Amino acid sequence: MNGPKPEDYVIDVHDLRKDFGTLRVVDGLSLRVARGEICGFLGANGSGKTTTIRMLCGLLVPDAGHGTCLGLDIIRDAPRIRRQVGYMTQRFSLYEDLTVRENLELVAGIYELSDPRGAVDAMLDRMELRGRASQLAGQLSGGWKQRLALTACVLHRPALLLLDEPTAGVDARARRAFWDLIHDMAGGGLTVLVSTHYMDEAERCARVVYLAGGRIVVQGSAGELLARVGLVTFEGTGDGVEDAVRRLREAPGVEAATVFGRALHVAGMDRARLEEAIHAQGGGLAWQEVPPRLEDVFIHLLGQEDG
Repeated sequence: MNGPKPEDYVIDVHDLRKDFGTLRVVDGLSLRVARGEICGFLGANGSGKTTTIRMLCGLLVPDAGHGTCLGLDIIRDAPRIRRQVGYMTQRFSLYEDLTVRENLELVAGIYELSDPRGAVDAMLDRMELRGRASQLAGQLSGGWKQRLALTACVLHRPALLLLDEPTAGVDARARRAFWDLIHDMAGGGLTVLVSTHYMDEAERCARVVYLAGGRIVVQGSAGELLARVGLVTFEGTGDGVEDAVRRLREAPGVEAATVFGRALHVAGMDRARLEEAIHAQGGGLAWQEVPPRLEDVFIHLLGQEDG
């Protein structure tokens, strides 16, 4: 099967670099995102996710590198890119003393939409905000603020949506509703690049890109990452998991040990050393090997970065 052609990539950037003083935040990053793809950005704070997103949408100029976003040069055509991209930050940035409708009409005016009122009405219905149109934005709950911010980002019907930790601090039900909206829009051809710390959200992305030190360390689907890293994981159940986890965290060969209710989850790269640690320190529990989770991979990569 033939892969995507160059014109099928909404994001196609190479060797991007960005320094802030003596600190190199993005270091030779290359990334391609195909049309209609939902691509997840993972990495610790300071890994370069936000800086990369801001370079892609024309808010920051890279110090080196080149590429295109929506077929436009990320340096020369930055103003044109900004008009075709929806960018949602972690912090709510709309006016809290305006109503939901007033905020959206203001955004419609900024983008000079030909029928601003009609566009707002259509989006209020699509995003199920009609019943809250006259409510002040500052009076909305976190989940509804998030929905309003997303609505403002897609009001001008962008071809690319850039989301920078959009669901931080929002409850699980609101996060699920948010992601249902994202998948609905991606089904209509919208391309999405989203940074997140939530593993359940990363698993909903077609591809996950892990950053460390401003570089891409590994990328692929959640299943591909799990297979590529090669972690071995065991789960022990029974009484005494709290005592066992304290012992196992210090045992050779154990990279992570975490309690989930009455189950103890341990992970490592060396099967023999991991089994030896369990045998020596994890007595009293019933153990079985289980498939690793994406969270295990994330913690493993963080540990490599710290090391």
